[in-house]
Amino acid sequence: MLKREHVRSLLAQYIEVPGAKLLNKLGLTPNWTTVIGFSFCVASALLVGLGELLYGGILFLFGAGLDLFDGGLARLTNTESPFGALLDSVLDRLGEASLLLGIAAYILLSDFSKEKTFVYIMVLILSLILSQSVSYLRARGEGLNAYTRTGLMTRTERVIILGVGLVIDHLVNVDFMLWVLLLVSVISFFTLFQRIFAIRNILIKGD
Repeated sequence: MLKREHVRSLLAQYIEVPGAKLLNKLGLTPNWTTVIGFSFCVASALLVGLGELLYGGILFLFGAGLDLFDGGLARLTNTESPFGALLDSVLDRLGEASLLLGIAAYILLSDFSKEKTFVYIMVLILSLILSQSVSYLRARGEGLNAYTRTGLMTRTERVIILGVGLVIDHLVNVDFMLWVLLLVSVISFFTLFQRIFAIRNILIKGD
């Protein structure tokens, strides 16, 4: 079974590095790549809010996928900076949150029953809270010199599940996204505690 580190290495070798070289030839900087990716995520949220789940899902996967390249582009051009890392981190979270806001708009503008709308919104809010908490834990751990990417569901997995979920929801014409949001919530819940204990163990070893 492939480990996440091995998969990450393959992605870097065959996708991230070639993609970063292409963006460099196009004259894009790492920060502009980050901003453009975020803009696509916001545009996808607007499409989803208008009920265009297929195009919104595809655009979100494309926009969030640009996140693969900004770091590689920074390393390639030797332009890594604390501000670039900060901008990337903030816009990643905002891009993901904007999609969930778009899904919320779609739910509220649909002709779902009050009961279904209530369940949808509660699960969506739960997935937002838990997924953002997972990301916060990583950042907080780094602030304590406890670096970890431990967990069943990192941002990469969330992006793929949400984007593909929107596409499938459009194709099957059922409430597939409700189950997708529930899946994100449940796995993020377990990931949250995985990271808490991983950071705890690192801090204990450092004492």
